[in-house]
Amino acid sequence: MKFSQHITLKHLLVDNKKHIGLQFYANRALDILVKQLKNVKWNDEFNMYQVPNNKNQLDEIYNTFRGVAWIDSKYFFTNTRSKELDEVFDVDWYRKRIRPSNYKLCPESYLQKLELKKYSNNTVKTYVSLFEDFINYYSAKDIDQINEVDIRDYLKVLIQSKRSNSYINQSINSIKFYYEVVMGMPNRLYRIERPRKHKKLPTVLSKTEIKSLIECTNNLKHRCIVSLLYSSGLRRNELINLKINDIDSSRMLIHVVDAKGNKDRYTILSNNVLNDLREYYKIWKPTSYLFEGRRNNQYSGNSVGKIVSEAATKARIKKKVTPHILRHTFATHLLEIGTDLRHIQLLLGHNSTQTTEIYTHVAKSSFDFIKNPLDL
Repeated sequence: MKFSQHITLKHLLVDNKKHIGLQFYANRALDILVKQLKNVKWNDEFNMYQVPNNKNQLDEIYNTFRGVAWIDSKYFFTNTRSKELDEVFDVDWYRKRIRPSNYKLCPESYLQKLELKKYSNNTVKTYVSLFEDFINYYSAKDIDQINEVDIRDYLKVLIQSKRSNSYINQSINSIKFYYEVVMGMPNRLYRIERPRKHKKLPTVLSKTEIKSLIECTNNLKHRCIVSLLYSSGLRRNELINLKINDIDSSRMLIHVVDAKGNKDRYTILSNNVLNDLREYYKIWKPTSYLFEGRRNNQYSGNSVGKIVSEAATKARIKKKVTPHILRHTFATHLLEIGTDLRHIQLLLGHNSTQTTEIYTHVAKSSFDFIKNPLDL
């Protein structure tokens, strides 16, 4: 059956409460029917009717318009790649900021959509900052008067300012989020070209450098941190989120909970590191997180980065060493000793082996069978 009328369902966040928005072209029959829904109200801001978001209301919508209009739910029942984060949505920093009187702030609807999509607080800060930079560049224009030509001109300014490709891509994402997600204009900016990603090979340390790095840590706690990053291939955030119970010494595994992509996984635990962790536990006595700062708070990512860089300086390693380089080194060394690529993928938590394959370009074992022509 073909319907001449259709109603599009949208997610709305009104007064911090979830609602279902009903968007349709003006039609007398639909107007009469929509007003029969329980708790229905007209929303001037979004220019559509709204009802509370719950299963009963959703069932009522389908029952009321059955045979009359087609219910378009593609925006309502979309599969999202947003992380189901446990962290509390925090915008206090946004409210407490001191800004000039003529400074254009990010619209409330932008923040509401970020919350509804369950973006992380770090991503929220990035998007808000970049989007405000954009709208304040066109301070004399109303936000909805800015067109695609203006956006292209702004991106040219970023390129001429020698901004990194990552920065420009994030700026595009923040702008697209407003027009395509907040304003509901699909593919509004699909013609905007993105900078090509640099396909850089990962920096990898030798086994001698790793040994020297661990030996040059300041104390047992720092030694455990550096050793775990390397021997288990952990990301920095994964390490600081480790709880005491995540160390499974009976199976010699580490349970990584809610990692990147909202996935849990297991990775391997070194016998040497386990012995150090047992000594560390006796001395530092952590209560919840495996590594804690002052007052038993979670250890900070910045502190982890500082520990690694200071140890690298002491070890006189000329490469710039970060926690993520230790993860790269873990994967490369496993590949060099013959570990199957699929197993490395599982240990790292990659979605596919294509991501893991980059280590074949830096693993020494990939070149061992090649004879150098000068030596022939």
